[in-house]
Amino acid sequence: MPPSCTRPGRGGGRCPARHLRIVRTRVRMRSMRWDNLSAPPDEGAPDRAAPAAPPLPLALPHAVARTFDTPDFAGMTFYEVQAKSIINRVPGQSRVPFEWTINPYRGCSHACTYCLSGDTPILMADGRTRAISELEPGDRIYGTERRGAYRHYVVTTVLDKWSTVKRAHRVTLADGTTLVASGDHRFLTERGWKHVTGSMRGGARRPYLTTRNRLLGTGRFAVAPKRSTDYRRGYLHALVRGADRPGTRFRLATSATEALERAERFLADAGVDVEQTSGRAGRRSATAMRTTGSALVGAVADLVRPPDEPTDDWRLGFLAGLFDAAGSCRRGVFRIGVADDRSCRHAAEALDRFAFRWVRDEPGNRTGSCQLRLTGGLPERLRFFHLTDPAVTRKRSIEGTALKCAARLQVTAVEDLGLELPLWDITTGTGDFIANGVVSHNCFARNTHTYLDLDAGADFDRKVVVKVNAGELVRRELSAPRWRGAHVAMGTNVDCYQRAEGRYHLMPPILEALRDFANPFSILTKGTLLLRDLPLLRQAAEVTRIGLSYSVGFVDEALWRVAEPGTPSPRRRLDAVRRLTDAGFAVGVLMAPILPGLSDDEESIDATVAAIAASGASGVTPLALHLRPGAREWYARWLAREFPHLVPRYRQLYQAGAYAPQAYQREVTARVRMAARRHGLHRGETGDNRRLPETPPPAPAAEQLSLL
Repeated sequence: MPPSCTRPGRGGGRCPARHLRIVRTRVRMRSMRWDNLSAPPDEGAPDRAAPAAPPLPLALPHAVARTFDTPDFAGMTFYEVQAKSIINRVPGQSRVPFEWTINPYRGCSHACTYCLSGDTPILMADGRTRAISELEPGDRIYGTERRGAYRHYVVTTVLDKWSTVKRAHRVTLADGTTLVASGDHRFLTERGWKHVTGSMRGGARRPYLTTRNRLLGTGRFAVAPKRSTDYRRGYLHALVRGADRPGTRFRLATSATEALERAERFLADAGVDVEQTSGRAGRRSATAMRTTGSALVGAVADLVRPPDEPTDDWRLGFLAGLFDAAGSCRRGVFRIGVADDRSCRHAAEALDRFAFRWVRDEPGNRTGSCQLRLTGGLPERLRFFHLTDPAVTRKRSIEGTALKCAARLQVTAVEDLGLELPLWDITTGTGDFIANGVVSHNCFARNTHTYLDLDAGADFDRKVVVKVNAGELVRRELSAPRWRGAHVAMGTNVDCYQRAEGRYHLMPPILEALRDFANPFSILTKGTLLLRDLPLLRQAAEVTRIGLSYSVGFVDEALWRVAEPGTPSPRRRLDAVRRLTDAGFAVGVLMAPILPGLSDDEESIDATVAAIAASGASGVTPLALHLRPGAREWYARWLAREFPHLVPRYRQLYQAGAYAPQAYQREVTARVRMAARRHGLHRGETGDNRRLPETPPPAPAAEQLSLL
């Protein structure tokens, strides 16, 4: 039975069977994103189980779904799962300053809605491409981030990957790019993120693609060359044409290790064994390879001899080798220097053969080598890299390049294919990735819950995943030899003291395990239920360092009722701060979220800071509202319904992304600082709330608890 049926409930009573509805459903899937979860053991159903309950999400095929017939949980469904892991590492590129988290609940989700066909090529950090279905968590790929007026390409990490089966649509662009995606997938257009399909009215109302939109990016990626015999010969000819080749010896030195390793493999494929030595390439130290003996040297000469009529594969290999040997790509300028006329002629013919846009610059150096320069911007450079596949990855980097090329990416058609297909999606550190040359969105829940087939609106509030074995998992993982006692943050994503905790009692065994292993931790919450565990917190504080923080964005009761109806009132939260302070804890307050136009004026901020100071809080850290994808759409609908006059202001503030402009954030922070001085409250700085010597407090600039 769940904890709610074996432990005292509210008011000290036990949870009778008539208050439960339970259904167990099993679903067969091709794959499951939540492969770290499994069903609880079969414990049987209550005697008076209801005849029906909500169906299980596809991504939780073995969960137990429960509904509680009590007013507090009316309309809510709890999916009980057995997790396989519980202490999770925060991605390195995340803006939060802590490294490990525990989330016993997942109270939000955004569905398998952002999905692409499995063969969609994704731009990798090494400049190559890989099908989305072949990616794995930890892979390095390109995403984007806004810097000033433009987005720029940056390297990010794949955090997760999953697949589902969805109705498929084909998006066709003017340059011939095609993308197969679900109707819920979003691409970046000149007018912001837009879904593949949508409606202008009704429940399906949302921004969607039309033939008036243009996607942002470079356009479709070229297909990588086959490593045929001709490709290998062309590559070797370009790379070793200037090598030292007297009659009985062959030697090649280069500082480009990747190029040398490729040449060594290609020679080995042709039966020529070489040995590596140290050497010099010009003025730089380099790795060299060599072989001796007239037979082997003759074999090398045969391999690198140019054909009378080069094939396309030979030309592609030749261009790749030429770029590795004498090419550069710096600050958006792509050049290849060619010293001899014959090679220059071969290069020009190959560039023309594949319709590259290029010009020949007159020699401007002492060697008199001709300079072949690609024109056409980033799309042309990427096409060269993908079509020829040079070995040296550092020359292929586009990191920091602005996303502002004028590729022909006008939407020409969006077609419903009329069938359901296996589709794939990934989560990345930047929240996006480059799919077949265009910027594609992935979700972040309301958005860390994108691993379930639920939506980011009502499902976030009404469908909660409960990791019923969280306590035993924490104890097991803390006892693992590889665990080094790192600080663990809780409540930074989903509130661990939400209302469901009153039923499931997951936090006491978690705190007991952290206490028993003297492992430092911190808690950020809006829930007054934290006071229930005050004895455990006292015990933990005797053996390790802990940090407690409350989230209180405003004290206006009317605003609280419409903006945070499911949370304890701000006054109750501050009463909890006072009780914890009286118990000897230094409790920080994260003043978040501060809502533009609703709680950011001088009067509201002063009243909130005054109440925080009166509670005995050790410090206050302000955080303006940020709207990540998923939360953004949900909040926009709420704002339009409750405060329609503020919609234009929010569009202006958040037109550039999830965060309000820096100028606005600085203004809000200054107001809070001045109010803190007036009320004698020290502003929270790094370490104030957590009191840890090496680990900073929960990052106000990175995370906020659910607003709605």
